[in-house]
Amino acid sequence: MRRRRPARAVTVVAGVVALVAVVALAGCGVPVDRSPSALSRKNIPFGLLQPSTGSTTTTSTPPPVETSVAVFLLGSSGHLVAVSRAVPGAEPTLPGVLGALVRGPTNTEAAGGLGTAVPAQTVLLGAVAGAGGVATVNLGGTVGQLVGQAQIQAIAQFVFTATAVPGVTSVAFELSGQAVDVPVASGQEVPVANRAQFAALAPLPVAAG
Repeated sequence: MRRRRPARAVTVVAGVVALVAVVALAGCGVPVDRSPSALSRKNIPFGLLQPSTGSTTTTSTPPPVETSVAVFLLGSSGHLVAVSRAVPGAEPTLPGVLGALVRGPTNTEAAGGLGTAVPAQTVLLGAVAGAGGVATVNLGGTVGQLVGQAQIQAIAQFVFTATAVPGVTSVAFELSGQAVDVPVASGQEVPVANRAQFAALAPLPVAAG
């Protein structure tokens, strides 16, 4: 069994070791303070006084590209009125333009007397431009329930708005994917409609200022 060294002897040895360490630090030129103290600025290395100027990268998101197009609403006279809408994309697309028509007049436009014969529950299921400038517009919702003059006005709105898209000259209609004939201003039903067939509803000439 190892004999335990007296506690006093251990304390003495620890003190001697600490004293030797202090003397060694002093001999190496390292100053030893009894308590913390503030350093003078002239004693701080230059680089530590300069704030970090690490490069930062700012990423900006470009604004979305939009195109101004015309959609046709109904004026108080019963004639169509062209209004401007901003739709996504550098070039107008048939679904984008007709989607703007389906959304109807703004509050400001409605307050100014503009309306629409297209029911609020109308759903644009598809719209594609085909050969010969004929666009096919597939509709759903309650638009198929329209009759009489309201139906003619709604069809006129779709025809004038669709043919405002470059390359489209006439429109064929579908209801939930089924091809249908539609009435024109004369009351006659046709498989493909164009602007000339709605001349009685065409926008009125703008009076010269």
